[in-house]
Amino acid sequence: MDLKEQTMEMKNWAVVGASDDKDSYGYKIVKRLSKNGYNVYPVNPKLSQIDGLTAYTNLKNIPYKVDVVDIVVRPEIAIKAMKKVKEEGIKYVWLQPGTRSDEIRKYAKENDIELVENCIYESLG
Repeated sequence: MDLKEQTMEMKNWAVVGASDDKDSYGYKIVKRLSKNGYNVYPVNPKLSQIDGLTAYTNLKNIPYKVDVVDIVVRPEIAIKAMKKVKEEGIKYVWLQPGTRSDEIRKYAKENDIELVENCIYESLG
């Protein structure tokens, strides 16, 4: 089983860059994960809820075990999120298109964080 398949079997996902804008991938990913039976923890410091799901200001505030973090923000914000991933001891991150950078890849490798560079929205179809 490859890393993509392995992480897709994990049920507790945080979405950094979650949004209440129904046209954004930050919204669509939260909805699709939820619809497919995942426990979804939206992360957005400006929101308290997204479609009835509690939104958290950061990964540290999520009171549940997070298996995978899906990052849906620009690379300069994503690198900050990666540092929070490390602080929380989370080992698996999905990077959406537009989020990826060499700096993030290097940080992940240096900190034993496994990256999946794929779109979870499309993967769940």
